Amino acid sequence: MSQTSSQTDIKNPGTPGGSRTTVSSGGGTGRIWRKTLGRGSTISAHGQPMVWLAGGMLAICVVMIIGLVILVTVRGMATFWPGPMVSFVLADGKVVSGEITRTGSYLPRPELIAALPEEFRSKAKSLLAENDGISQRELVRTGNFELDGDHFSWVSDFTVTERRYPQWGMVVERLTWGRFYGEPREFWIDGELVADTPETTWSAFNEYHAEVRQRWQQRRHLERKALGKINHAQERARLQVRAAEMAAQQARMQYGSSSTEYLQAREELTRQQAIYAEADQGFRAEHALVRDRINALNRENDRYQLRFVTFDGFEKNMGLAEVVRAYPANQLSLLNRIGIYLDRWVEFLRDDPREANSEGGVFPAIFGTVVMTLIMCICVVPFGVLAALYLREYAKAGPLISTIRIAINNLAGVPSIVYGVFGLGFFCYLVGGTIDQIFFSAKLPSPTFGTGGILWASLTLALLTLPVVIVATEEALAAVPSSMREGSYASGASKWQTMQRIVLPRAMPGIMTGMILAMARGAGEVAPLMLVGAVKLAPELPIDGFAPFVHLERSFMHLGFHIYDLGFQSQNSEAAIPMVFTTTLLLILIITLLNLGAIYMRNRLRRKFVVSAI
Repeated sequence: MSQTSSQTDIKNPGTPGGSRTTVSSGGGTGRIWRKTLGRGSTISAHGQPMVWLAGGMLAICVVMIIGLVILVTVRGMATFWPGPMVSFVLADGKVVSGEITRTGSYLPRPELIAALPEEFRSKAKSLLAENDGISQRELVRTGNFELDGDHFSWVSDFTVTERRYPQWGMVVERLTWGRFYGEPREFWIDGELVADTPETTWSAFNEYHAEVRQRWQQRRHLERKALGKINHAQERARLQVRAAEMAAQQARMQYGSSSTEYLQAREELTRQQAIYAEADQGFRAEHALVRDRINALNRENDRYQLRFVTFDGFEKNMGLAEVVRAYPANQLSLLNRIGIYLDRWVEFLRDDPREANSEGGVFPAIFGTVVMTLIMCICVVPFGVLAALYLREYAKAGPLISTIRIAINNLAGVPSIVYGVFGLGFFCYLVGGTIDQIFFSAKLPSPTFGTGGILWASLTLALLTLPVVIVATEEALAAVPSSMREGSYASGASKWQTMQRIVLPRAMPGIMTGMILAMARGAGEVAPLMLVGAVKLAPELPIDGFAPFVHLERSFMHLGFHIYDLGFQSQNSEAAIPMVFTTTLLLILIITLLNLGAIYMRNRLRRKFVVSAI
């Protein structure tokens, strides 16, 4: 069946100049096109340029975010991939060995060419002439800091006379002094030579290194757990004696030296001193036993020694217990590289930092970031929801409520460092100092709560994110239709029953959205934490096996502060750059996981409350 179409011109007398509207319709299709024509009608009148501008800005923002995420992901994931080891012989006879971290081009100064030996100068000039005076250079991570005092060295192409990939070039990751590059020559056990070639030395290393590392882990456990438990019990007994001394002094000042109260306090002090003296002997005996076990493990590990020779002729003796990981970089297969890559990731996620945070793991920072964020959410959500509920549902409109709302909105724009100063003065010095005076006077002048800690950091960030929760909760409460409130009241429900059973369940998704926004902002803040608890290194976690088991007064590590420390406070910035990207990637992943958990909880609450309330 054929379809027909028709067009009708309609004059609009109410418009300037009498614009015309052309209506086109296709028979049976139901499609209608409308186009407005006339003098004075422009594209901007329909808002088309603003739509294009808004869309363009959105596209630019999306591209920037995706680009940043891709950059951080690529650089962060590539940090732990083991590369080849290269040895450069330079024109001046110097040998530079290590791993190439990056390459680049630059314009060398004439004095650099003039400083070359005569036989290499003309070759360098011709090489630069072929490339329009531009030279390529490579940044080599040289390691061996205790021998040459350098972590990195730039190598220009016109200074290189030979490039080698030594078969037995070893990359050694150590507990101290960073990485070491050299060739294994000898392996000693109890002062006896058991291997004197690179092949046999590498074989002996693989045979004994695992058990040496296991003993090192046992020693570390004894130092951190066993000795820590003894020291904790000893300190608690000492504080009991100190508390008895302070009680006796106070009784003497208040009642006099001949009073019954003072005599009783003196008796209690004598009893506590006797208990401490007896317990101290036990503590010393236990400490000696643990120390003997640690010394035995150290002596057993000291039996195994390695000797390396660097590619510029230096010799280095190294205990096998100092080596965290070692591998011949130029003999690795793909599976070997993947194994080393995964092993480095495991170490990064579960171990403590070492070498000024530029190597090792970040587990204390992961733990501190997650715990601080959760405590912040637990503190900010109830206060924010109650404040918003009062402002929206109970408070009468007036100048005071308007002023409070303006203040809340303005608080969202206050610099975060101001919150840090407030947290330091109010929480740490005022509240924490008062707690120390009342409950921990025996430890003074050493503060317990009167200094930075994870509790005060969480409360400070809770204040910082409180406006976000209040505003989001008010908007969620306002989105609940008034008809539902009126229906509840008509059924005989009270104000609070209506809030509890009708309003809050339907506003819960919006409330959870506010919590997600607060969580995302609080987890990434750094400036306030520098004043109220975050430190460069804090291997002791806020949760341990010693009573009271949860120590919210302790300082902690934070991934954001860790990134700042690596990027701006590290003595070796070049070595820290890859770690900055990796830690940034980890922080993004943790914030994403926390947000996904909150979103999952929000969806569960929506299904539980909203659906059941329909």
